[in-house]
Amino acid sequence: QVQLVESGGGLVQAGGSLRLSCAASGRTFSNSDMGWYRQAPGKGREFVASASRSGGSTYYAGSVKGRFTISRDNAKNTVYLQMNSLKPEDTAIYYCNALSPGLEVWGQGSLVTVSS
Repeated sequence: QVQLVESGGGLVQAGGSLRLSCAASGRTFSNSDMGWYRQAPGKGREFVASASRSGGSTYYAGSVKGRFTISRDNAKNTVYLQMNSLKPEDTAIYYCNALSPGLEVWGQGSLVTVSS
């Protein structure tokens, strides 16, 4: 079974950048589509970005397209989310997600706070 641990969150000023990492344990990482979701205070969890098993296909929410980039390194069992031009409305807990046939796993979340 895959276990996910996020890192890289923190406090940044508007316009700044952060990179989140999600390290996966287990042997199913390369067989999993990987995604990032976020949950802002008082709101539901929403999709941010995803990458296919090979990383060849990526998808983004409209609100982050052009600013965020998802990538994965299957040799390191790690998926990344590079976040540029951050806005206060990007403030949220960011969750890593692994999806494979019959299995979905979530990380514990990493808090990103963007100050204006």
